[in-house]
Amino acid sequence: MNSQARLLDKLCANIAPGKLEWIGLRSERRGEVVVIDQAEAVVGLGLVGDHRMKKTPGSARQVTLISSEYIEAICRHTGHSSIDPRLLRRNLMISGMNMNLLRYQRLQIGDVILETNALCHPCSRMDEALGKGGTAAMFGYGGLCAKVIQGGAFSVGDAVIRLPVIDSQERLFP
Repeated sequence: MNSQARLLDKLCANIAPGKLEWIGLRSERRGEVVVIDQAEAVVGLGLVGDHRMKKTPGSARQVTLISSEYIEAICRHTGHSSIDPRLLRRNLMISGMNMNLLRYQRLQIGDVILETNALCHPCSRMDEALGKGGTAAMFGYGGLCAKVIQGGAFSVGDAVIRLPVIDSQERLFP
């Protein structure tokens, strides 16, 4: 493990669990985001009922996450008093965890284990959703992409737990 990985592991060792606040799925590209209370994840594919499951097998972007704290920051940058998570087109909204420390980590939500692996950059559609400057306001606050490492079910209200790194666990650090 390199020095950057060791430092991040040390910082992350005491992260308190967060909470899954919201789940959204889209059955098709540019489709309406449907809000649900529980979902099922399939290893290597993503979330059952989400369009990305069909088009990104094995992809790093099987599930997208954003934090309520990031949404609060986006509100400040855009002047909105609140933003419906559906407008941001992510799958999961969590709260209570510093998302900046969650990149390249494994998270357990219900029965599911996700491995975060990339920043989820905003697309130009955010100007449509949030108004002029919406894309710029989301830069750095777009959340994370993740792969499903262990499938299963999870529900709104479940704890989001950062799993400890196992020495033999393959690391994604650059």
